[in-house]
Amino acid sequence: MSIPKKIVVLCGHPDKDSFSGTVADHYQAGAQDAGHEVRRVNIGELQFDPILHKGYKEIQPLEPDLHALQDSFRWADHIVIVYPNWWCTMPAILKGLFDRFWLPGFAFNFNKETKKVEQHLKGKTGRVIILSGSHSPFKMWWLFGDYTNEIQYGIMEFAGIKTDVSSYGPCERVDEKCRDSWMKEVERLGAKGA
Repeated sequence: MSIPKKIVVLCGHPDKDSFSGTVADHYQAGAQDAGHEVRRVNIGELQFDPILHKGYKEIQPLEPDLHALQDSFRWADHIVIVYPNWWCTMPAILKGLFDRFWLPGFAFNFNKETKKVEQHLKGKTGRVIILSGSHSPFKMWWLFGDYTNEIQYGIMEFAGIKTDVSSYGPCERVDEKCRDSWMKEVERLGAKGA
């Protein structure tokens, strides 16, 4: 039995009634059954503008849902993000979410004197679960290179969140027995808070 954790589970598919949503459901169920406290977030239910209209020249005021998500990330010991691999990256709305709320002062700061990044979310852990529809994770890597760098290193670990990645696929071409084995594995990860 692992020590109970505070966990955020973010479904990064715009439709929570998708395979990504089902995977997030199984992680959440495994975590809650093991005694962890879980806050579930479905990106498709958040109200925010995912477009940086002036880039980072001006910081757009954050919508209430983005303030609440920042609060949840601060609260959490462990952050889980589930999304489908679309064109070798995350869905645009998920990238837009990070563009908008992953800001200096919240996730990190650049120290002008030391020229170093100050990681504000250090000490937290993360799990990113990426689902591929048409290829196995190895074939995706073989054909297109590491499609996990952006989120694992460029976003999560940049802010200090030690992150592991799990990839599953090809989701569109496997039988129910295979999907069931994936769900059991995801539930075990949830139970461990890993």
